[in-house]
Formats: sequence, structure tokens, C-alpha cells
Amino acid sequence: MNWHPGIGDPTVSGWIAAVLYLIASINCWRTAGAVCLEKQTRYSDVGLWRVISVAFLFLGINKQLDLQSALMEMGRVVSRSGGWYEQRRTLQAIFTVVAVVFCLAATPAIASRARKSPFQARLALVGSTFVLAYVIIRTASFNHFDRFISNRYLGFEWNWILEIAGIGMVLLASEWRRVNAQKGRTNRASS
Repeated sequence: MNWHPGIGDPTVSGWIAAVLYLIASINCWRTAGAVCLEKQTRYSDVGLWRVISVAFLFLGINKQLDLQSALMEMGRVVSRSGGWYEQRRTLQAIFTVVAVVFCLAATPAIASRARKSPFQARLALVGSTFVLAYVIIRTASFNHFDRFISNRYLGFEWNWILEIAGIGMVLLASEWRRVNAQKGRTNRASS
């Protein structure tokens, strides 16, 4: 096996992304706490912030531990020993299609549940979906996709732009939702 524990992305952009994941995780957890204290709390709203918080904590840790590379390396070892390594591109395509179909199929259900949620929760879902789709496609590791995300736009690699955009949306939505929840409590207390 070629994978060894270590820092997965020791670049400045890798560390920035990891730190942003962790900040978003903490922020979402705090938002869930603030939303819990609202008088008209929707537990699905609280649960959403907790799930995103835990997911982003994992993604932040994974960003530097590079656990998906260990998983991919295990897949290579298994596929070589099983004699189907030569069909890996077909399996990657199937994986990506299944992941995309799953995301597309889940979207109406998520949108339906989120329809009555505050706008900030829906924005966080969009940002999280953006990050999840990026992670799934990145994990599939198609060479042509890898080449695309390694290209630069305004001096930044596309992989960084795509990942940071999703994290940024979640951070914005979380902060906005928490501030609204705190304002609501302050307004009720002063009434």
C-alpha cells in the first residue's frame, strides 16, 4: 500500500480550507445552540446545523489527514488482487453517476423539508451540497476533472475556488442565522 499517514495538503490553500472547515463547524454548532433557544424552534433547523457541523468537522480533519487517499489506495489493492483493476475507469464512472443520481434524487426531498426552513438554512444546504458534490467528484479522481480543477482562475486553482465557495456559503448562512436568532431573543426580552 502506498498511502502513509501524514499531512495531506501542506499548501497554504490546503491549510486555509482546513481551518475554514473547522471554523464553519464551530460556527454551525453555535448556530444550532442559538436556534435551540428560539421560542418557535424547529428541531429540523437545529438538526441541520448540527449535521453540517459534524460533517464539516470531519471534512476539516480529513483535509489534512487525507483519509480518502487511504480509502482509494485500499480500493486499488482490492481491485488488483481481484483482477478487475483494468476496469477502474468504468467503476469510477459508475460511482460518479450513482453519486450524482443520488444527489439529484435527494434534492427534492431535502428541498421539500427545507421549504419551511429559514432562508439561511436553505443557503447552508446549498453550500453543503456544493461541498459534498465537489468531494464526491474529487474522490472519483477522474484525470480530466483533476486537470480542470488544477487550472487557475484569477491566480487560484479551481479546486480551491469550488471548495471555498461552498464553505463560505455555509459560514455566511450560519452567521446570519445565529445573529437572527439572537436578535429575536433580544427583541422578545425587551418587550
